[in-house]
Amino acid sequence: MNTATAPARRRPRPLAFDLVDSLSERIRGGQLATGAKLPTEGQFMGEFGVSRTVVREALSKLQAAGMVQTRHGIGTFVVGSGDAKRGFRIEAKHLATLGDVIAVLELRIGVETEAAALAAQRRTAQNLAEMRAALDQFAAAVEAGRDAVNADYRFHSEIARATQNTHFAGLLGTLGAKIIPRARLDAQAIDDERRAYLRRVNAEHESIYDAVANHDAEAARAAMRTHLANSRERRRRAYVGDAPTPVPSAGTKRPARARAA
Repeated sequence: MNTATAPARRRPRPLAFDLVDSLSERIRGGQLATGAKLPTEGQFMGEFGVSRTVVREALSKLQAAGMVQTRHGIGTFVVGSGDAKRGFRIEAKHLATLGDVIAVLELRIGVETEAAALAAQRRTAQNLAEMRAALDQFAAAVEAGRDAVNADYRFHSEIARATQNTHFAGLLGTLGAKIIPRARLDAQAIDDERRAYLRRVNAEHESIYDAVANHDAEAARAAMRTHLANSRERRRRAYVGDAPTPVPSAGTKRPARARAA
């Protein structure tokens, strides 16, 4: 047999790629907006006639492309188009120094203080329940000696979603958990001093939660600004070697050392 003239056998294209292409088009075309929750796996299985394995493979590829983010127990949400040239991103290289982290905190103050005020005006009972679950997760992690970065990010993300403005949720989703400074600066195990610090952080979270729960927009705005300004000041002291007085907040008795900020 002359193999040189035999037609090349083409491998069938995996079904997951067809699903990825379809969902990518919907995201880029705006049918699935940033911050929107995707249909369930079962709904995708019914619509496209594929198995659960195919759906999960497709969602995994979309997540790797930065287009969706899965929140365990909640669902999968659109976070961007995946187009790095069009999308705003903060990458690891942008958080290489304390100065970089302070700059990101300044951005967060500008965005999240207004998000908190809007959340107080527009939050739903479901938003509030998710915030409560995040705070409980934070407290449990601290008492168990684990870092609470995921719970911290979960709380701030839910504040953004509670604005009912998909752009706030999309921005927080695009930035990801790396905007929580401890994820970059504090890799050491939790000791007593650090545990006390994290309890103060969660006390600040509780103040934000209370204001949002009470539909008090001005109090929510002030509580979020206090929380993020305190975090910025702790890092600024480490950056410049100075010790300005931090913004007072509920549960804050003394400045924490830079190592535990």
